[in-house]
Amino acid sequence: MQGAICLAVHLQQMKNGTMADLRIVFMGTPDFAVASLDALVNAGYRIVGVVTAPDKPAGRGMKLTESAVKKYAVEKNLPVLQPEKLRDPAFIEALRNLKADLQVVVAFRMLPEMVWNMPPMGTINVHGSLLPDYRGAAPINWAVINGEKTTGVTTFKLKHEIDTGDILLQERMDIGENETATEVHDRMKIIGANLLVKTIRELEAGNITEQPQQQKTEPKHAPKLFTKDCEIDWNRPVQAIHNQVRGLAVFPGALTKLDGKILKIYSSLPEIKSHGDAPGTVVTDGKSFLKFACADGYLLVNDLQLEGKKRMQTTDFLRGYRPGSL
Repeated sequence: MQGAICLAVHLQQMKNGTMADLRIVFMGTPDFAVASLDALVNAGYRIVGVVTAPDKPAGRGMKLTESAVKKYAVEKNLPVLQPEKLRDPAFIEALRNLKADLQVVVAFRMLPEMVWNMPPMGTINVHGSLLPDYRGAAPINWAVINGEKTTGVTTFKLKHEIDTGDILLQERMDIGENETATEVHDRMKIIGANLLVKTIRELEAGNITEQPQQQKTEPKHAPKLFTKDCEIDWNRPVQAIHNQVRGLAVFPGALTKLDGKILKIYSSLPEIKSHGDAPGTVVTDGKSFLKFACADGYLLVNDLQLEGKKRMQTTDFLRGYRPGSL
């Protein structure tokens, strides 16, 4: 009840014009989150702190690498916090000292209640699906893998159970027939950033009524991707395999074997036709095409990377490949 009273007071203050300097703490790590942070900065909002992942060793030299969000924050001279543990008393104190009115989370870790419940206006999350469908860590990937024709972005208030908070705003977007998860990601991060700014403006004006998530059927889920999700089963229909390739491109990539070596497929096209080849059979003219037999057709491979080699187009790959020569 006390939290609701604080929120009401804040909204009334904004209506009275005394909250023009809304204090926001932003939490995020990857490139997807940078678009939202940049949108807030360009909209004139005051970002009093940015919370992101600690620097991590990466690359062959294991050099400490900053997150995409940290790089942006440093460039814009925004204060940065990089806690190892979100329950660390020193971090909690530093976060509290920022005196945020509102927190925004985009592609970050799961927050403990002491963090998401800290500011009087609560914590907003930008999620890459039309909730309640595709709750979880990989909503874009699973929507494409499952062959969805549409998806979208949701802004919602955080609460205990992951991705279950009350919905603020949603925006729908189409998924192209052969569009990859990476391409959807790149469009969605802009749509999500604009929806976030719109959400905060509407909250400031007191124009949003939070809506509990409701769905008559069982929601579709988007758990973290594991190696087993990347392995291609050639006994499946070709369209389902094509969707798997699209949903895993560019990262982590759909995986199979070619002459005993791991082959990562980044781009493909389905060819539905009857044939007598065993599933997984490689068919190629040695010059222009490479395809794998599936249950009801062939998967034409356009873009690939063989274990120990660089990524390349199929036509380039075939210049140095002969079946059984690897």
